[in-house]
Amino acid sequence: MVICGAGFAGLSAISRLTRAGLRVTLVDAHLYSTFQPLLYQVATAGLNPGDVTYPAGGFAGRYGAVFRHGDLATIDPASRRIKLANGLELGYDYLIIAAGVSAAYHGIKGAAENTFALYTRTDAIRLRDHLMAAFERLSLDSGDVHVTVAGGGATGVELAGTLAELSATVLAATFPDVDPARVHVRLIEMAPQLLEAFNEKLREYARVQLDKRGVDIMLNTPIAEITDQQVILASGKNLPSDLTVWAAGVAASEAVAGWGLPQGKGGRILVGSDLRVRGQDRIFAVGDIAVNPDDPTPQLAQPALQMGRHAGAQIVRLQRQVATEPFHYHDKGMMATIGRRSAVVQLAQGLRLTGTLAWLSWLALHLFYLLGGRNRISTMINLTYRYVAWGHGGGVIVGDDPPDPVVRPAPGLEPVADQSSTTSGSRPQ
Repeated sequence: MVICGAGFAGLSAISRLTRAGLRVTLVDAHLYSTFQPLLYQVATAGLNPGDVTYPAGGFAGRYGAVFRHGDLATIDPASRRIKLANGLELGYDYLIIAAGVSAAYHGIKGAAENTFALYTRTDAIRLRDHLMAAFERLSLDSGDVHVTVAGGGATGVELAGTLAELSATVLAATFPDVDPARVHVRLIEMAPQLLEAFNEKLREYARVQLDKRGVDIMLNTPIAEITDQQVILASGKNLPSDLTVWAAGVAASEAVAGWGLPQGKGGRILVGSDLRVRGQDRIFAVGDIAVNPDDPTPQLAQPALQMGRHAGAQIVRLQRQVATEPFHYHDKGMMATIGRRSAVVQLAQGLRLTGTLAWLSWLALHLFYLLGGRNRISTMINLTYRYVAWGHGGGVIVGDDPPDPVVRPAPGLEPVADQSSTTSGSRPQ
């Protein structure tokens, strides 16, 4: 059995297979699995990159599986073999594709070249370095810093709220000679409200909390073009933007088209009710990369986890010559944090929480799903410091040299297995 992708979906399938005595090989383009929902904390210097990553080989070995480092290049269903970008070939009896997704730019001119995505560890580090360099320049030069977040989903809301708090507290402590009002955080959403999937009262709470933190919220605002210094709206208005972060949707990598599998909206792989790829008996697709048009699931961590477990269970059934069962998503709810002691929680049973209790729930859930005891302890300490003690100095590390401008890889070459998806990619809800 071969699993391609060490995100939520891929990792959750391993134990189901190995417990049944099946041999499993995990393949990923990275040596580590990334906990995507906390990447924005890495980007804003609240967490270290190591806090949100865990060795993929170590996880696989814990369950008796084997790890192979490489990026999926081609699939040959007839011979039941895959080829990795590094030339390694692997045979399989059953294949699970859990490769994740990357940013979807919706054809907006300049978006891919002039924005920062937030889907990989590398994305988060690059954004963090540019943010810290921009803050540092405020103490050396005149002028303001304008940061634009495109996308009003959970990732956009969380990032915008954290950036606003970062500029209002840590910036003042680190650079007391800099007026925090010189940092402007803007959140642009083309829909009429933020957090569309949430209850109306929770959406309004999030909007009010962002407004209190000084975030400039622009709703019903489509973007026409993005340059290295501006965001140009469909209305023709030009907005200054030194840093633009893209959090406005996801799509499959261009590399997926080379796998020869049926694709739907956003390039996602089409699957049937049991999560087998349409037209394939031995290939499953799970997580953000998969979509069943007849029964779509949200691109969150919970669906990914449940899909991975279901695919593993169906392979065990097929090995025992038992018919597969359809996948049914058990909705456990959603949550998003806005900032210090401020979050929204919407459970499937109808319970809704806001404020400190919601924020503590958000923190507990993220700590629960993090891989590794060291990561949990480190994250708990760092986030506790960020939201309890920050503003007293020492909350940010600034580099000496400004980083290089945004550099995008050639189309199709950006590895997408560094997932989990969110959202905004998979999120732990």
